[in-house]
Amino acid sequence: MSEARPSGTTRYVLFDVDGTLIDALDNQRRVWRTWARRHGLDPVEVHRVALRTRPVETFAQVAPDRDPLECLAALHALEDEDVRTGVYGAFDGGSELLAALRPGTWALVTSNYEHRVRGRFARTGLPVPEVVVDAAAVEEGKPSPVPYLRAASLLGARPQDCLVVEDAPSGVRAGLRAGMTVWGVNTVTAVDGVHRHYGTLREAVADILAFASGSLPAHPA
Repeated sequence: MSEARPSGTTRYVLFDVDGTLIDALDNQRRVWRTWARRHGLDPVEVHRVALRTRPVETFAQVAPDRDPLECLAALHALEDEDVRTGVYGAFDGGSELLAALRPGTWALVTSNYEHRVRGRFARTGLPVPEVVVDAAAVEEGKPSPVPYLRAASLLGARPQDCLVVEDAPSGVRAGLRAGMTVWGVNTVTAVDGVHRHYGTLREAVADILAFASGSLPAHPA
């Protein structure tokens, strides 16, 4: 049974970006495979590693003899070009959902960089919130709880009053370790640990808004 919520307590929603609000899987695959080919590496293996690690960790694993700063600069150039020319869109329901949330009660928590998020959001018509915690804002990335705890702190929120919306195992673990409610979206099967699972973001919209309003318990009964 869910714990009663103190009267007047504000609820907050913290969103992952890529794979949760923005459909960028093909873009990420293309960028990493282009980077791999330019470095004479197996594109499939590099992308497999990149899906579960931060870029610097990917470089250490797939190209330990290369200068990580040069690797990162090359990757950033490809990603920035993709923001300008790539084809991608917002997941169904995303625009409606973000527009309905009260300002100051939601944030973006991403392993990408804020300027790319803003570029993609501008092209897809999604609003950008006051708080964006990106890769440059924290020293520890997901699955560390630090990014989500940082977002909660900037919003003035308690972890127990926050809902994390994620699609990736590392992000789910980060939210759980932060002591937050975690819902998974856009996956065929539930990621281990999520409190609720939705096959698509669209299916989750009504419940996310209900959580934010306080009319839906944090966890299923």
